[in-house]
Amino acid sequence: MAEKTKMGKCFLVGAGPGDLGLVTLRAKECVEHAEVVVYDYLCNQEMMRWAPESAELIFAGKKAGAHTLTQAQINALLADKTREGKNVVRLKGGDPFLFGRGAEEAQALAAAGLPFVVVPGVSSAIAGPAYAGIPVTHRGKNSHVTFFTGHEDPEKTESAIDFAALATLGGTQVMLMGVERIGAIAREMMASGVRKDLPVALIRWATTERQETLIGTLENIAERVAAKAFTAPAI
Repeated sequence: MAEKTKMGKCFLVGAGPGDLGLVTLRAKECVEHAEVVVYDYLCNQEMMRWAPESAELIFAGKKAGAHTLTQAQINALLADKTREGKNVVRLKGGDPFLFGRGAEEAQALAAAGLPFVVVPGVSSAIAGPAYAGIPVTHRGKNSHVTFFTGHEDPEKTESAIDFAALATLGGTQVMLMGVERIGAIAREMMASGVRKDLPVALIRWATTERQETLIGTLENIAERVAAKAFTAPAI
């Protein structure tokens, strides 16, 4: 851990997909030296035990329909604590730069002239399928993988996802944060030319003891989600 400067420093840290054994050594080191930890809903809560007793622990979890703090409030909080000269650790589930809004937090810190470090983490987008026995690439089957979000910025006037391109691209396609909209997404994909019998696996609470996998096709996966009451967090 770098020596604390007068202005402090913010560490945007990937907390991994859930299994404590998949947290990086660098992430653990950051938490052990933190003076402030701002953590998300999907972070393994056991990580908080690594923080010094004197550390300030701030929950900033967000899940569907329930945000403890808005993103703007989180950005301001990180900046304020860093200005106080603190070592601030922002713990984010998975990897901070893969649909984790870490880029927005980095931009806010940079705009404020505050130093920050990005610590990558293992994403559920890869670890979840692996724990379910699904390799995202296979030398004899497919040579590329695409990641896309099922939960875009609600202020967008139109989707940035080109489902027609996904239909022709092939390979493995991993969607994050889309289980609540799985019916609409499946219909849009089929309307864009993705085949109806495309195999689909949904994995919730990936890499944890609560992990569940639901298997179907693009045509029937929404029906199976409803029947099983299969809810987020899932990929």
